[in-house]
Amino acid sequence: MKAILFTIFLNSFWAFNTLAQHHTMSDKATIAPSDTVSPGRKRAPSATGQKHDGMEHGQMDHSRTGTPERRPGQMNHGSMDNMAGMNHAMGDSSGMMMTHSFSRNLPMNRNGSGTSWHPDNTPMYAYMTHGKKWSYMVHYSVFLRYNSQNTNNRDKRGSDRQFDAPNWFMGMAQRQIGQRGLLLLRAMVSLDAITVGNGGYPLLFQSGESYKGQPLIDRQHPHDLFSELSVGYTHSFSRDIDLYGYVGYPGEPALGPPAFMHRISTFNNPDAPLGHHWEDATHILFGVATAGFRYKWVKLEASRFTGREPDEQRLNFDQPRFDSYSYRISVNPSPSLALQFSQGYIKSPEDLHPEDNTTRTTASVLHSVPLGGQADHYVTSAFVWGLNNSHGTNEQAFLAESSLQLGRTAFYGRYENVGKSPEEIGLEAEIPNQRILTNNAFTLGMNYRLLQYASTDLVLGAQLTGNMPEQALQPYYGKFPLSGEVYLRITPSVMVMNMMRGMKNMGGMHHNMK
Repeated sequence: MKAILFTIFLNSFWAFNTLAQHHTMSDKATIAPSDTVSPGRKRAPSATGQKHDGMEHGQMDHSRTGTPERRPGQMNHGSMDNMAGMNHAMGDSSGMMMTHSFSRNLPMNRNGSGTSWHPDNTPMYAYMTHGKKWSYMVHYSVFLRYNSQNTNNRDKRGSDRQFDAPNWFMGMAQRQIGQRGLLLLRAMVSLDAITVGNGGYPLLFQSGESYKGQPLIDRQHPHDLFSELSVGYTHSFSRDIDLYGYVGYPGEPALGPPAFMHRISTFNNPDAPLGHHWEDATHILFGVATAGFRYKWVKLEASRFTGREPDEQRLNFDQPRFDSYSYRISVNPSPSLALQFSQGYIKSPEDLHPEDNTTRTTASVLHSVPLGGQADHYVTSAFVWGLNNSHGTNEQAFLAESSLQLGRTAFYGRYENVGKSPEEIGLEAEIPNQRILTNNAFTLGMNYRLLQYASTDLVLGAQLTGNMPEQALQPYYGKFPLSGEVYLRITPSVMVMNMMRGMKNMGGMHHNMK
């Protein structure tokens, strides 16, 4: 049955790509990497050497005043340092184009998951089209892979192999309301329950959530079919001041950095971070309400939300509780940087331990820089710290990841240092006298774009992960467990916008905060 559903999923997926590309190639916006010419279309000379690194893998929130100018040349706005804040230069335009999801006066590149921020330089892989009043965007990621964990220790914990297909799809619609309003509708779905399985996929030292009444250990849980259904409204008081609200069922509160699958630094890696439940696990919660205020390049938010993580029934909706709360401050001091600090009280997050509450504290720095004048040349990185305090015990996770995209080829890596209790990884009986067990994980990978058609990329990649568990863990996992993966990845191509009216006086507008 799973094989039949998986085949239907793939066939539907390719049909969806064809339909999305039909809208993408309109005369209002072009989605294509700088080195690609669509079949039957002759490339016109570029209007400028700049490139617009679009929104991040997870950003799909946009709406803006300003009309793409109908001229044959394309603007390859890659040097975002010279074009950040482009929205301010478009006041004389009569049409519509996407901006940030929660501001008429910020670029769409800054969109992260939920209401979070990315750097303005963040590339964007998506399909976009515009109607008379509405703007639409779709993006997704599908990995078809073979995954082998703890390959060199077949008799140890976590040694497992699996063919699977982690995936997610997100769609967004946006329109302006009157002279100052902005309305956002967003939906995200995942077929993980079908293409991965309700028990998730093998991932050494991973923990969090449960299946069949047992904790998932050395496995990453699948994501819910409905991962986000949300609405947002923003009122712009001036170019520098926005006030907005966001409601999701499910949705993501103001807690943590952009979720891992939406960070461009994780774009090439099919695995969730081992510190996921310390850093950004609240990205799917059934009941979220957030209010936020932006002044220039600083934003303050507060959320009320359901603390309980999704249950093992991945196809349904969970009960909203609104029993937890959080706050987050975000600062984007330059087009290349996005910083955040957040803290939240999470009531009863785990289904198997309903009496346990957690205070989570996170901080992160995201960095993105374009390279040269092409949209698919850039380097992007993330540094994330998360701390969970429960019953007076602090457990911490550190993550550093980076991705270098050089046209068809990408090189990427991730380092994690994660401390978990013996109970968290099911070793409380074997290691009863130690409060925190630490593991260091290193991942290196590369991939190569095999095919680009209809603004869609097919990429072949591989990665290798080495773990260095502390001595108390080595009898169970081995001294240096190795894991490897080979995959095909399908996503939209990097997005390149047409030349727009009013793009003059653009340089340095990000900091022209008068």
